[in-house]
This record gives sequence, structure tokens and C-alpha cells, in this order.
Amino acid sequence: MNILIGADLVPTQSNKKEFETGNAEKLIGDEICNLLNAADYKVFNLEVPLTDNNTPIDKCGPCLIAPTKTIKGYTAMGVGLLTLANNHILDQDIQGLESTLKVLEENNIAYIGVGQNSENAAKPYIFECDGKKIGVYACAEHEFSIVSDKRGGANPFDPLESPDHVAKLKEQCDYVIVLYHGGKEHYRYPSPNLQKVCRKLVEKGADLVVCQHSHCVGCEEKYLDGTIVYGQGNFLFDHSESEFWQTSLLVKIGDDFKIEYIPLVKRGNGVRLAEGDKANEILDGFKKRSEEIKQEGFIEDEYAKFADSMLDNYLFAFSGTRRSFCFRVMNKLSGYRYSKWRMKRKYKKQTLLAIRNYVECEAHRELMLTGMGVYKK
Repeated sequence: MNILIGADLVPTQSNKKEFETGNAEKLIGDEICNLLNAADYKVFNLEVPLTDNNTPIDKCGPCLIAPTKTIKGYTAMGVGLLTLANNHILDQDIQGLESTLKVLEENNIAYIGVGQNSENAAKPYIFECDGKKIGVYACAEHEFSIVSDKRGGANPFDPLESPDHVAKLKEQCDYVIVLYHGGKEHYRYPSPNLQKVCRKLVEKGADLVVCQHSHCVGCEEKYLDGTIVYGQGNFLFDHSESEFWQTSLLVKIGDDFKIEYIPLVKRGNGVRLAEGDKANEILDGFKKRSEEIKQEGFIEDEYAKFADSMLDNYLFAFSGTRRSFCFRVMNKLSGYRYSKWRMKRKYKKQTLLAIRNYVECEAHRELMLTGMGVYKK
């Protein structure tokens, strides 16, 4: 058995030509090409609609797009299965999704995690490898791409439904892989809730849970009879020069479902096999974080520190305050203390308690989100 799982595989302006001509050697190098050619099955995350029509939706964050001709890069790499359960697959509205599905079907590339309705979006994919049935289930946290009663889209993680989907899939298969598109970007550890979710999926039958979306290499947890990967970084996504985007892991599944990790490094507008000290650095950091999360209270304490560093961003969004050029300059000169001072003046204790209640309480949150959807129209 030789199955490879990579994360984001996204054509960008810098390498669009190589994708359109199917120049896999230039994009990923000979060593990775050889790894892919030797694999029985290759699974990646398609975090961009493939369409020639630019029809961006209303959302916060970038609306990604790639021409349909870039499919040649995927076929050149021998991709077997793409998950479309992510926060960008509806970036070009329903026509972008339909165009993507059409081009994948025309090129005999299987896909999961999307559908014209909730039932279809939740369908798993089953294939055979080395005489074993492998089931793959894909879901995404709720952002702007989720399927609804009115339009197609990505399969959401539903705490009431998704664990049952996994349990049902396990009844049909020898092994189950869950591709979970969630977790916080640029954070290398699981949140307490993410750990709870992934452990529940293992309890329901998942042998491997791979969390994508964070754009960085995270850590691993062995739980019961399963393995959880909290972030593997991108596979090929030349979108940022952030340190987080420079390295990644290929997840390799071998005989008896043994999990191994292959370190990769971004090079120019492509990706290459990491070697020598760089490979050791990536794997050692991964192992170190995997040991750290075993410590009692570590995940909670680390996440509390991260949350404290991020809170101002959310409060600014709630306030509707525009961060001007002068504000950004002052904030940087003050070591980013100015933003905290501004938010402390604006949000008194009772105001913060009210916001917390609206976000935390299920009834308030549902009403607020429904109202926002109506207001948007």
C-alpha cells in the first residue's frame, strides 16, 4: 500500500503557465514526481475553483480563481482524488463550482466534499488498495462555501451528522480517512475544540484525520487506534512569503496503514523535496510539537495565549472601525500596544460580556447569523 495525501494544490499567477502546459517537473521537481509516480493513489485539496469566468462572491478574504486549462498540471501529477470541501470552492459563485466539476469529470479526476445538496456533498469516496477498502470523507468548517438548501457547495462539519457519516463509512471499509478543512491559519497546534472534534471522529471509526487549511506544519496525535495530523502545510500554493508557507509535509500511508511523513520545502514558485538539515528541521519541529501537546494543560494554555494575541483583530471587526494608515503606523511604533489600548477604551466589561453571550449561546448565535444573512441581501 502506498497512498500519498498532500494539502493545498493551487495554481497562481506565478506558475499558471506551468500548470497550463502540464510541466510537473518544473512545478514539483523530479524527486517528488518520482514519489507520486510510485504511489498507488494521490489525494490533494483543490482550494480554488477552475473557471474562465470571473464572478466573485461577497466575502471577507480573497476570492481565488484559476483557468480551466490549469487542469493539465493536475493530470500531469497523476492526481487520483481531490477534496473540494474548503473555504474557497465557491469563490466564483455556483458557476465556478459547476465549471470545476465539469473539468474534473472530463479529465477523470475523482472529487469529494461538494454537491448540489447536503446529501450529495456528504457522500464519501471509496477505493481499493492492496486488497483493502479505503473510505475518504471530507468536510469543512463553516465559512462562505458551505452547501445550503438554495445552492450547492462544500460539505460542512456538523457535530450531529458528521460523526455518524464516519461511523457508517467505517462499516463499509477496512480503513477510513477524514480530510477536515479547519483550524486557525498560521497556528501550529490544535485548539481545544479542534482536538475534541478530531478525537470524536477517531472514536467513530476514522483511522486517520488530516486537518488542512492552516497553511503550516503542525503536529501529530496518536489517539486510540487512530492518527490525527493537526496541519500539514500547503503542497503547492505560491501565494505568500510567510514563514508558515515555506514548508509542508506529504502524508504517506504504507502497509498495515502505517503513517509516515515526507518533508517538503517551497522553492521559487514551486515545491521540492526537503533534504539534509532542512528536512531534519521540519521533522524535528513536528515531533517536538507532537510531544508538547501530550503535556496536561498545554493545548489550553497555548491556545489562550494565541487567543489573547488575536482578540484585537476580532474586536476591530465587530466595531466597524477602519484601521487607517496613521493607525497602523502608530500601532507598529508602539509594539502593537496602541490597538489594545483603543479596544480597551471602546469595549468595557459589560460590552464584552454581551458579545461573548451572543457568540457563545447557540440561540443568540443562530439568530445573529440568520439576521446577517438576511441583511447581506
